[in-house]
Amino acid sequence: MRLKKIIKWILSLFLTFSVLAIIAGYFAYQELSTDLPDVKILRNIQYSQPLSVYSQDGQLIEKFGEKIRIPISISDTPKPLINAFISAEDASFYSHPGVDFKGLARAGIQLALTGKKKQGGSTITMQVARNFLLSNEKTYTRKLKEIILSFQIEQEYTKDEILELYINKIYLGQRSYGVAAAAEIYYNRPLAELTLAELSMIAGLPKAPSSYNPISNPKRALLRRNYVLSRMLELTYITKAEYDNAYNASITATAYAPKRELYAPYMAEMVRNEIIQRYGKETVYTAGLKVYTTLQPDLQTTAMKALRNNLHSFDERHSYRVSKDQKKPLSDSINIGNTQPALVTQINKKQLTAQLKDGTHIVLPWSKSPWSTKTEPPSQRKQRIKSYLDIIELNDTIRVRDSNKAWRLAQVPEAESAFVALNPKNGAILSLTGGYSYFKNKFNRVTQLKRQPGSGFKPIIYTTALEHGYTAGSVINDAPIIDMSSSDQESEWRPENASHKFYGPTSLRTALRNSRNIISVRLARSVGIPKITATALRFGFEQEQLPQKLSIALGSGYASPLEMARMYSVFANGGFLISPYFIDRIESSAGEVLFQAEPLTACTRCKNKAPRIISPQVNFLMNSLLRDVVRRGTGHKAMSLKRDDLAGKTGTTNKQKDAWFNGYNEDIVGIAWVGKDNSKSLGRGEYGAKAALPMWMDFMRHALKDKAQHPLTQAAGISRVFIDLETGHKANKGAENATWEYFRSENVPTQYAMPEAQINTSLEDTEEEKEQEGAMPSIPESLF
Repeated sequence: MRLKKIIKWILSLFLTFSVLAIIAGYFAYQELSTDLPDVKILRNIQYSQPLSVYSQDGQLIEKFGEKIRIPISISDTPKPLINAFISAEDASFYSHPGVDFKGLARAGIQLALTGKKKQGGSTITMQVARNFLLSNEKTYTRKLKEIILSFQIEQEYTKDEILELYINKIYLGQRSYGVAAAAEIYYNRPLAELTLAELSMIAGLPKAPSSYNPISNPKRALLRRNYVLSRMLELTYITKAEYDNAYNASITATAYAPKRELYAPYMAEMVRNEIIQRYGKETVYTAGLKVYTTLQPDLQTTAMKALRNNLHSFDERHSYRVSKDQKKPLSDSINIGNTQPALVTQINKKQLTAQLKDGTHIVLPWSKSPWSTKTEPPSQRKQRIKSYLDIIELNDTIRVRDSNKAWRLAQVPEAESAFVALNPKNGAILSLTGGYSYFKNKFNRVTQLKRQPGSGFKPIIYTTALEHGYTAGSVINDAPIIDMSSSDQESEWRPENASHKFYGPTSLRTALRNSRNIISVRLARSVGIPKITATALRFGFEQEQLPQKLSIALGSGYASPLEMARMYSVFANGGFLISPYFIDRIESSAGEVLFQAEPLTACTRCKNKAPRIISPQVNFLMNSLLRDVVRRGTGHKAMSLKRDDLAGKTGTTNKQKDAWFNGYNEDIVGIAWVGKDNSKSLGRGEYGAKAALPMWMDFMRHALKDKAQHPLTQAAGISRVFIDLETGHKANKGAENATWEYFRSENVPTQYAMPEAQINTSLEDTEEEKEQEGAMPSIPESLF
């Protein structure tokens, strides 16, 4: 009787506690439920993805973002990988309602017996709830929320939908999030190409991505992989033969190397900054935007090679700089630009042998060395050298470069450079290289440089003159001139030609062709600085770039290579002002076009017409003059390209601090600049024609290969007249010192030259002038 009462009492007590537990659980559930996010938001989940920058045709330039993720659908995911995850993480995934009660019970018993929480008990569904909807705090409350959310997720989504969320979200080490990214990072291949052993390795990572990393912890990773394989065999997902084959496979994971298909880091940084301006900093690194630039890969690669080769050629014309860096260990030296470090293992008067970082041994014969002099700190005095022994010692770390499959002793160039190419019709940037090595110096000289353009600015002076009554045949006296900006005698400025000679009466054509400084200054004084300034403003320059002094005639203001490209595009496209741009379109991570460029275009009948800023007649005359610079003037070396449609202008500033070549045809404008970041001289004789033009030629040789030539078509309102070279007046047929010249119809000369006019030999082009150009003479600070 007593036993029955005890049993009855126990049952009552149990029922009471059960009811209380149910009531408490209900209220706890209600309380927690009000604080839970809606699981339906997972239908519109946006995965954090990096910003991707591409060339015009889709070659990858760069990715920006801490997380590397490539979303993939469950239908495109290899079935063996899914089975591997289920085997390793949640064997009852397809049968449980979101929670594995047995697993939770085991974890609870472990906690009760040991007082320690045991990792495990979390299903794939619970991991989805935790990773997407909850914080990372480890509390009992969060675990309860995780369980509730798991039930809700299972009611809202199919098993495949849950798996797809899981495989795209999980962190798998090495900055990879999701299985597709892990395949690229560990194996440099897409998921579909991975073996069972490699898929099992990835499936073993979620438990401890760092501990089971096959790159940093290969032994532990192998144990984990084999555990996953054994579980797959146990659950009959694979056969014994498949298990044995995968079990015996070696680890094939390698260190991650980003798949950059096109080297254009300066452009990538320009894009990054632009996207920050448009969408904000957070969006840049997480929204998965895809930016397609205007770069053409072949032109970009050609520009980079041309720039680097030109700088090395410049360097080799000067002295080898003996440096303390030669004593640095090989292991501490890195590749910079075209150069890579090498350890000298043997050396004598005839040759040296060196070892590259990869163990390759190379031999450099002294007979093939480009160096004949050296400079050494602290004196930096130039000295002759007769062999490698004069500049290098055994066990030194030197720099070498591969030049046409032949190794050469090299150094990181002391000078810097920039190159940019535009489509003159719409302003699309086709190639852009802002320096020798972005990772050595991130300063973008194409866009950020503020240097004097020198004689490259003279076409602005000549355009202004042609618009105000001067002609290509106008004759101006090339004779000494003094400019006084104040009563102080020390402030007087005496401009000179680069040759330090004066040539007497000279036509505008001859003056521009040979970059005569005196003529430019006299033109500027005649037409007036306000008119020149107005023209420059029409060409896109800003007021602050234009000094209100006569020195403006010689390019004493400042400009970037990109601004010079815009200026010369006007001449190339028929007289229209275009705006350079570098983003063709922006797409969302899903491929939706968010932005499509609609540039103003140089045309007379089109929707987005760029403004015309010079008349067709003036544009024709300027093209005729600038083509003459290449045919017979300071740019004559470019005739080796065997084209008749090239035009341009060299530019050199005072003491050869800057060397430019600004050139074009109707299809492309290219601007080449060489100088030193500290504004020191490039050295005696380093004019634009010598220091910058070769780079431009190397680029154009490829850019215009197999492209049709564009003959210069005479514009309406232009007349061709036979004139006397000495006076610019009309000449009779058969006159000796005469030539054909183009004129605007309203400016055709009517007066005939006197019969006794003599040939002025000073007008003949000299080889010296063709090599030189109008380098700016010293200018007092007051003139700026």
